[in-house]
Amino acid sequence: MTKQQPNNPLHGITLEKVVTSLVDHYGWEKLAQRIDINCFKSNPSVKSSLKFLRKTDWARAKVESLYLSTFDNPSPWGR
Repeated sequence: MTKQQPNNPLHGITLEKVVTSLVDHYGWEKLAQRIDINCFKSNPSVKSSLKFLRKTDWARAKVESLYLSTFDNPSPWGR
């Protein structure tokens, strides 16, 4: 059974999609400037970033926050 999470804006969005979207939007260099973690600076890859972010809650929270502020800007006129 799947639980509904109406108050979770990231419900149904994988961490891989979050990282991939941010890399596509900013690129590794600018992403590393925004979030200062080594997995974005030293030989970055989606795979290594996912491995680190799944283990490190504070870093994952920063990445998810940046994703929401970058891509989830609802307007009163719709999307």
